[in-house]
Amino acid sequence: MPQVSVTIAGRLYRMACGEGEEAHIEGLAATLDGRIEEMRTAFGEIGDMRLHVMAALTIADELSEAKRALARLENEVATLKDAVGAGDERIGAIEERLAEAVSTLAERVERVTKSLTPPAQPSQPG
Repeated sequence: MPQVSVTIAGRLYRMACGEGEEAHIEGLAATLDGRIEEMRTAFGEIGDMRLHVMAALTIADELSEAKRALARLENEVATLKDAVGAGDERIGAIEERLAEAVSTLAERVERVTKSLTPPAQPSQPG
């Protein structure tokens, strides 16, 4: 199993990870390290454990908000899909009525054409 070394708040940690996940783990560690540094800048030296917990909580809060936003977007997409489906049904019904109207019109045109065309005269021997 691959391993990667990451530095968080000045401490080196060796982490096991899945094949090909090394860069991802390094990126996550860099995000946490950056958040801890932001907390240290904002609050000063209030203790490593407290800074780590505060950083983790802010990241967890962002994740929670992202999940809520994703759920809202998924609901919106479902609503839009339903609307599109209903629109497709309406279009299908309109197309059916239009086809019936065209068929009826064609029958009328045919009847009018027949009524205007004189019957064929038998040809007279010459």
